[in-house]
Amino acid sequence: MSKLVRFGISLEKGLLDKFDSVIKKKNCPNRSEAFRDLIRKELVSEEWQRQGEIAGAITLVYNHHKRDLLNKLADIEHDFQKVIISNQHIHLDHDNCLEIVAVKGSPQKVQKLADMVKSVKGVKCATLSMASTGKNLE
Repeated sequence: MSKLVRFGISLEKGLLDKFDSVIKKKNCPNRSEAFRDLIRKELVSEEWQRQGEIAGAITLVYNHHKRDLLNKLADIEHDFQKVIISNQHIHLDHDNCLEIVAVKGSPQKVQKLADMVKSVKGVKCATLSMASTGKNLE
C-alpha cells in the first residue's frame, strides 16, 4: 500500500468556493478525493501524449439500415484487431445501434481507429474516451 502524504495548497477563496460547489454536485466525498481525481485525469492525459500503451473506449451510434455501413465498420475493425480488445453491440431501437469498442495500444493507432470509424457514412456520432492501463497511476 502506498504511503499517504499531506500537503497544503494556497488558492483564492472564490476559486475554492467554486471548486467546492462542483465537487458537491458530483457527490465527491471530500477535497482530497477531488484532487486525486484531477491528478489522475492529468496523468492519463500525459500517457496519451507519450508513445506508451494506453487504454480507452470508442462509442458510436449508427443506423444499422444504412447500406454497407456494417461491412465498412467490420473491415475497419478487422484492420485494427491488435488494438481492439473487446466489442459490445447494443440495439437502442429498431433503427439505431450503440457500439462500444474497448481498445488498448498506442495512442496513435487508437486515435486513427477512432477517426476512421467516425468518418464512415451513417455513423451518427462517435466518441473516444481516454483511459489508462492503470500501470502508471500509483
